[in-house]
Amino acid sequence: MLNRLLRAWTQLQEARALRRHPIPDPLWQLTLLRYPFLGQRNAADLADLRRMCSLFLATKEFHGVAGFEISDEVALAVAAQACLPVLRLGLHWYDGFIGIVMHADEVLAQREQIDEDGITHNFEERLAGEAMSGGPLMLTWTSIDVDADPAAASTDSIFNLVIHEFAHVIDMRDGQAQGMPPLPTKDGREHWLSVISATWEDFCARVDAGQSTLIDPYGAESLEEFFAVAVEAFFVAPTALRSEDPALYRLLADFFQQDPAQ
Repeated sequence: MLNRLLRAWTQLQEARALRRHPIPDPLWQLTLLRYPFLGQRNAADLADLRRMCSLFLATKEFHGVAGFEISDEVALAVAAQACLPVLRLGLHWYDGFIGIVMHADEVLAQREQIDEDGITHNFEERLAGEAMSGGPLMLTWTSIDVDADPAAASTDSIFNLVIHEFAHVIDMRDGQAQGMPPLPTKDGREHWLSVISATWEDFCARVDAGQSTLIDPYGAESLEEFFAVAVEAFFVAPTALRSEDPALYRLLADFFQQDPAQ
């Protein structure tokens, strides 16, 4: 009885959110044109994605910095790409944060790092985006806007800031970034680590040798960054990733419960 009432209440809340945050068809079609890897999905996926975007926009709070305006175009561009990875997992994977901070362009962040000798080093790091456990999540529009960066609209371009940062959110759902999302079983975790660790070691060797890679070479920085850039490739260029690394592709397809190359 209690579960039935809870489901009914949830459905009522979702119905209200969908009514309050409808996505106009012209804006939806424009978003699909600007990000072709979205438009290539079948009709059922796109219907589910559009519905999830409305729920995402109803639950997240966008904040523009230094006068940057959060237009409907900006909000939907983020929502559509953010929702794609959790299309089958569910929006609850993003329950750990609410705020999304948007800058017009890259920002300089003040960093502090302690080396092995205990010496503190202060430096500046240029950021296009950043995900932190518990939020907020930071994004820059120039790294998302395909009009500002036409290469971002090409299916041959692997760089995708939104998917990258939301992959980190998925990775950190259990509170830590380790290149492995929370998995329910020990066998599942062991299988994940065996596949992704071997793939990462081979990837790093190729990067060190100066070979070209489908996945962004930035993934050689750490296993958690490799996971994020691999997720970018999985959703933006799935056919190429499946051809280059079938084991990694299958690992991601099984977790995300999606087969975009299909």
